[in-house]
Amino acid sequence: MTDPLTNNLCTRLGIRVPVFGLAHRIEVAAAISRAGGLGVYAAARDGPSELEHKLRGLRQLCPDHPVGVDLLLPTGLPEHNTRESVAAALPQSHRDFVQELFARYQVPQATRGNFFSQYVRSQALFEEQVEAAVASGVEVFAAGVGTPPGVLRRARDAGQHTIALVGSVRHAQKALDAGAEILVAQGYDAGGHTGPIGTFTLVPQVVAAAQGQPVIAAGGIGTGAQVAASLALGAQGAWLGTLWLGTREHELPPALAAKLINARSEDTVITRAHSGKPCRVVRSAFSDEWERRGAPEPLEMPFQQALTGELLAAVEEHAIEPLMYEAAGQSVAWLRDIEPVANVMERLLRETRMALRSLTRYTE
Repeated sequence: MTDPLTNNLCTRLGIRVPVFGLAHRIEVAAAISRAGGLGVYAAARDGPSELEHKLRGLRQLCPDHPVGVDLLLPTGLPEHNTRESVAAALPQSHRDFVQELFARYQVPQATRGNFFSQYVRSQALFEEQVEAAVASGVEVFAAGVGTPPGVLRRARDAGQHTIALVGSVRHAQKALDAGAEILVAQGYDAGGHTGPIGTFTLVPQVVAAAQGQPVIAAGGIGTGAQVAASLALGAQGAWLGTLWLGTREHELPPALAAKLINARSEDTVITRAHSGKPCRVVRSAFSDEWERRGAPEPLEMPFQQALTGELLAAVEEHAIEPLMYEAAGQSVAWLRDIEPVANVMERLLRETRMALRSLTRYTE
């Protein structure tokens, strides 16, 4: 028997329900797909060889259901960047400020690196990431920032469905012209890099601009009622990210998990301190320090992450609680416990069906 939630986009992608999950762990992405949705692995923080390895692991975890990969592909960055050349361009005042944070919060030096301390974003790095993603055999390629036409064409030629995340009608048209087949209309409420237009305002505008191309709603979605609302706005699905941070498979450090579980919607802030571009994160001493009087202005991408990479690697390694944070949307209000992905999906679908049934009285 066909699930009533299985719409045209679900059929096209080979999934059962219109729930799309952006996840920072392959275990989470695989579990979302196994539960009937589409798990999309957020791979922007992986080096090329690590990404290749993880996508093989994703396929092994989920051999019988479609999965996706999401990359950030901003334009305007240099063709090649080295850590040495970027470091040489960092103002001394900014270096001094970061050293102040090391001292103020008694952060030991990192003994191991992470993406931000080992890599500098450049077109050459993006090219290697794209090559790994396109060669992986995963069914969906999503461009989280930027829509280079050549990249989307390569993904389509490899048999992948192409998705672009957009924050305005102008970006939507640009993505369609670049060859995106599916749009994610991501509102201001979203975690991570996000634009200035609220989800409820943005989604119907993008649906109209898409002229029949599928649109998925994103930004602040954390309940089944909001999934139902996304469908009512004309979207063919809902894209969720923050809610999966609270899943057992994600394995957040306990201090960070507690911070997210206790956070309210108003405890998220948009800051340039993370990457140099506006990014919504859960508030922490890190974001507060960059807002205080006398703090320097965050640098542009990729310089900001080159500046703070060693600090953030050390904060992560040594679990320096005040400075720990994660990209999180206003839907963090519904993250209230650590539970398996399957439980989250079951609740979302139950709530969605209840919300849709409650609306039938308006059509009788």
